[in-house]
Order: sequence, then structure tokens, then C-alpha cells
Amino acid sequence: MSTLDIDPVASAPIRSASDVSRLINASTARASHARVIVLLALGGVFLDAYDLTTLSYGIQDVVREFNLTPALTGFVTSSIMIGTILGSLVGGWFTDRIGRYQVFMADMLFFVVAAIAAGLAPNVWVLIAARFVMGLGVGIDLPVAMAFLSEFSKFQGSGNKASRLAAWCPMWYAASSVCFLIVFALYFLLPQEHAGWLWRASLIFGAVPALIIIAVRSRFMNESPLWAANQGKLDDAVRILRESYGIHAHKADAAPASYRAAGQPAVSFRVLFQRPYLSRTVVASVMNLCIPFEYTAIAFFLPSILSQFLGAGVFETLSASLALNVLFALTGGLLGMRLAHTRPSRHVALAGFALQFVALVALALLGHPQTALGIGIALAGLGAWLFAEGFGPGAQMMIYPALSYPTSIRGTGLGFGRALTGIGSAVALFVLPILNARLGTDMFWVVALAAVIPIGFLALVKYEPTEHDIDDEDAHAHERLLDERV
Repeated sequence: MSTLDIDPVASAPIRSASDVSRLINASTARASHARVIVLLALGGVFLDAYDLTTLSYGIQDVVREFNLTPALTGFVTSSIMIGTILGSLVGGWFTDRIGRYQVFMADMLFFVVAAIAAGLAPNVWVLIAARFVMGLGVGIDLPVAMAFLSEFSKFQGSGNKASRLAAWCPMWYAASSVCFLIVFALYFLLPQEHAGWLWRASLIFGAVPALIIIAVRSRFMNESPLWAANQGKLDDAVRILRESYGIHAHKADAAPASYRAAGQPAVSFRVLFQRPYLSRTVVASVMNLCIPFEYTAIAFFLPSILSQFLGAGVFETLSASLALNVLFALTGGLLGMRLAHTRPSRHVALAGFALQFVALVALALLGHPQTALGIGIALAGLGAWLFAEGFGPGAQMMIYPALSYPTSIRGTGLGFGRALTGIGSAVALFVLPILNARLGTDMFWVVALAAVIPIGFLALVKYEPTEHDIDDEDAHAHERLLDERV
């Protein structure tokens, strides 16, 4: 194609997904289409973060408009999490069964319909139903987006699998920042008598990025060549390599008509709990439960923390929330991409959890700050937590499972982990308001446990997902041999 350079590994034969992985890793072509696919996948992550953030500030307006009881308020805030849990399990499994492309394309429709329905909801029940459908979209999207990011990237070098997977974190915080910017702008633009539309307009805007992705998908989006080859669709893999990478490979003459790579497990949740994946699943599960509990305590309740603990007004709350997201969370996420390129995943995760623990202990000891110095220390603690989340746990919670499972069960593993993330968030949304009411700032002691528990599991299980390319059969066989020796 005219937009791609001809690759020096032209005419290489492919018999399996392992051959496809080696060709991608060895390619030196300008893979412009592959990069666009990566950007489209990150666009899906943007939607996930935006939709999960929109009501973190507007929930109080929703409560007033619909005169909600605490129980109904809980349904509104948790409905998207319930949808996320179900969507993650179903979406991850379908991602491996029917392919990345079809799931991703169908998923975008969830965002469009749900965003518009939620923004125009005439009553609380329509809002709850729309948020549930939105959660389905969020749950389905992340496993397939992470599969795209890992399978359209090289294992090593600039823009490798780990660094592109880590990019989901700054994209997440960019979306959160955009959400606060939109709310911030509407706060000034909407007349006072229409201030109740602030939460509605921010929800409806979520349909815009999804419509953009739908508009450009037909030209650039493609199936994962690794998934196609793993399913025995070697002709499709050859075509995708040519269109997305400029690699002119061909199907090997001796390749069987129906093929599944040797040693590749069948699509099943049960496989996640068998060797060699059991220990990896345990570590990923602990991370996926603890990280969202922490995140919900700090990021989702950030406006409440600034308002209640620091006595900030509406303008100050919005300004501080936006500043903390941009200066600390987004910056940490960008650093995480760099660290993912140069440092082992386990080490970065351990450092991030450790810094978060220190920040949470500091916030717990500080309590309600009464002086300017105390407020400054509290903001520094919140900023340190967000910075650590960006470069450490936030990035690694996707890198670890995506590079721990091979192509055949990658979506399933990511979906299972994402479902646990939804459970962790749902538990946090239910428990944290109670802890806040009873303990005040002492609730940070409880949240600190969620930072220290993963450190123990990462210290015990020393598997490093960035050491070998699990999509390479030889490396995969080497891992199995090491696991059997252990």
C-alpha cells in the first residue's frame, strides 16, 4: 500500500500465530495502519473513563432533580458497575471466541445509545437502565481494546506492547480531565436557571467520540493478525499483515487448513486457574480488586474530599480536581509509558503501590487540615497518590494480564480481571460512604490496606510478564518448562 514502506521480511511464510508474532517483532516498516488501530483502541479507553467519570461531580444534581433516596442514589451510581462486571465477562469471552474486530465495532453502539438515553432520561429508572447499558459497553470495551494494543505492537523497542498498554492510563486521566473541563465550561456557560442540565450535557457528550470512531472504523480497523492465525485463518493473517504493516508474507504450503497453535489453550475461564496461569491470575485478581477500591476512594470521590475535608466551594472543587488530574495523574501516566518501555512490570507496580501507601498514611495522619500548610500537605498527598497510580498500579493492572496470557485466552483473562475491577469499584462505592460517615479522614487507614496487600502478592509471585513474548511459541514453551520445574 502507498502509506506503508515495504518491509525487509517480505515473502516470509507463516504457519502459526507464533510466526505472525515474530514477523511483527522483526518488522521495520512504517506501520501507519497499525498505529491508527492503536489510537482507535485508545479512543475506546477514553470513552470508558469519560463515562465512568461523568457523574462523579453531577450525582448531587441528579439526587436533587429526581428527589432520590439514598437507596436509589446507590442504584444510580452502581448500575454502571453492575453492567461493567457483566460486560467484562461476556465481552472478554466473545473477544476470544468471535474476534477482536466484531466485538469492538458492536461495542461502540452501546456508548452512543447509552450516552444519549442517560442524558435525556425523563426519570431515574431510565437513567439507571442507560447507565447499566453504558456499563456493558465499558466492560466489553477494555478487554478488546487491550487485546488490540498488545497484538498490534512489537514486543520490544519503541512503542512496544508494554508501553502501548500503559498508554491506557494517561488516556484514562486525559478523559477524566476532559470530563472536568466540560463540566467546568458548562458551569460558566449555562444560565443559572438551566444549571440542572450540567450533568445531562456532560453525559450526552460521551456519544461524540463513539460516533467519530464509528465514522473512521471502516477505513482503518482490522482484525488482529495474531487472533486470525491462532484460529487457523492464515489467509486473513497474511492480508492483515500486508494492510496494517506492509509485511508481504504468505501462507506456508505445509500449513494445515484448520490450525490452532501448539500449546494454545482453549477459550475457557477454567484455564485461567490451571498451570502455568494460576499464579498470574491470582496476582492479577488481587491487583484488580485492590486498585479500583483505592481509585474509587481517591479519584471518584475527589470532589467530595476537596469539598468536605478541605472546605472547598464549587469553583475551587472543580479547579482543584482538574489541576490534580492534569498535573499529577496524567503526568504519572505518561511516566508510566516510559517506565513500561525500560523497567520490569513487577518492579514498577511495587514502587507505585509503596508510594500510594505512604500517601494514604500521610492523609490519615493529617486528618482535617486547619491551616494553609495542612491544606498544602493534603493536596500534596492526593497528588502523590494520583502520580503513583499513573505510573504504577494504574498502568500495570493492564500490562500484567495482557502479557501474561496468550492470544487464545487474552480477552478472557482481561475480561475476568476487569469484572473483578468492577466488583472492587462496586464494593468501594457501597462501603466508602459508610466509612466516610463513621470514620471521616480515618477511612484512609482502611484504603491504605488496599495499597499494601498487592505488594505481598507481587513479592511472592515473581513472574515477570515483560521478560518473554507469550505469543511466541518458543518463549511460551520455555515458560511452561520453567513453571514445571517450580
